[in-house]
Amino acid sequence: MAGAALPRPTPPPPRLTCVAENTVRQIKSKLIQFIYSRESPGKIGFTKTINAGRYKAGQPNTRTLCGVLMHSSLAVTTSRTPLGLAAVKFWTRSKFKGTAAIKRLVNQTRVPIETKESYRWLENLRQSIALMGSPERCVHVGDRESDIYELFCLAQVLGTRFLVRVQTNRLAEPPTEAAPTDAAHRVFSQLAAIPWSGRHQVAIGGDDETAFLQIKFASVKTLPPIGKQKRYAPQTLFYIHALEVDPPSDRDPIDWRLVTNLPVDDLAAAVEKLDWYAMRWKIEVFHKVMKSGCRAEDAKLQTAERLVKLLALITVVSWRIFWITMSARAQPLAKPETVLTPAEIETLDRIDAARSRPRIMRRTVATYLLQIAMLGGYLARTRDPPPGNMVVWRGLTKLQDIAFGIAIGSTRRCG
Repeated sequence: MAGAALPRPTPPPPRLTCVAENTVRQIKSKLIQFIYSRESPGKIGFTKTINAGRYKAGQPNTRTLCGVLMHSSLAVTTSRTPLGLAAVKFWTRSKFKGTAAIKRLVNQTRVPIETKESYRWLENLRQSIALMGSPERCVHVGDRESDIYELFCLAQVLGTRFLVRVQTNRLAEPPTEAAPTDAAHRVFSQLAAIPWSGRHQVAIGGDDETAFLQIKFASVKTLPPIGKQKRYAPQTLFYIHALEVDPPSDRDPIDWRLVTNLPVDDLAAAVEKLDWYAMRWKIEVFHKVMKSGCRAEDAKLQTAERLVKLLALITVVSWRIFWITMSARAQPLAKPETVLTPAEIETLDRIDAARSRPRIMRRTVATYLLQIAMLGGYLARTRDPPPGNMVVWRGLTKLQDIAFGIAIGSTRRCG
């Protein structure tokens, strides 16, 4: 069972200078674990138990990891600009045994969602809507962990949208023309009976590799779990299946099954939803900035309460790094004042004025971000990709040091 929830920091309102008012907001949610090594792990709490191999005598070696868990919801526009955290929750777990035996005795589908740790998905959904407003303009995107029927029902009550990768072959009401077989009562069987609607070509990663996906979609009346049919009503949902054609042998094929309450009436709408789900990777990048850039797991604090306060601060710093990087790609011609502080702009101007050949020819976000990235080691060669979050992180760190040095040098001292 999950331990008591720790205090939730309230994220600052995002600056929306570069964002149009009619932009669709996508909210990407994800669980992340911060692991620490402590002599007194009970002061922080635990995350999970892992198999660490075997001792020399052959006995199994299991270890319980100490740390803090964070469930975050990142708001992103369709132009891939992160607006900030729409919701966040921190908590730890108590060290316990016997969970596998409990799961064998208890049917998890009959347990109320309010008593499960996965209830955090519903809490973040409510918090995101309360902060962002306009629930009809929000699309909540989640991985297979968020394939929760209660989440679908809550989204319908709140009047918002969702796009989730499916892992459960749920009960379904068979079509009127179908024979009443066991296969017709399952979502995957009905989806498999639909012919492929077309193909779509996608780029994979930062390489030149491309993949061809065959796509199908269908509207299926989905039933709640058997143990919860008195509490929840059936829903008509749209399912999308994308399967890679002739995948290479050196990696797993792309095989996505998605479910949404948005209408999917043609191939273009299905491709649009696939592109939206692909942007879920943005929250992984955000977590990478927290761990690799801000080094959240290097903290030496000894209690969960202090770590949570530090992590809450790191989330704001990580978002700003991510936001500056992506804003320069979304709107490169915007003014630098939209993303940088006056002190940062002044420092960059003074650095450029000291060069024999100035580099800042235009006062745009892209130009100033390039100068920050070059402070972080970016080479700015002709065929180099745009600056990434890590070089921007290093550049901003060095920029702050330079600004501090300028401030010290400009201070007059007497005596």
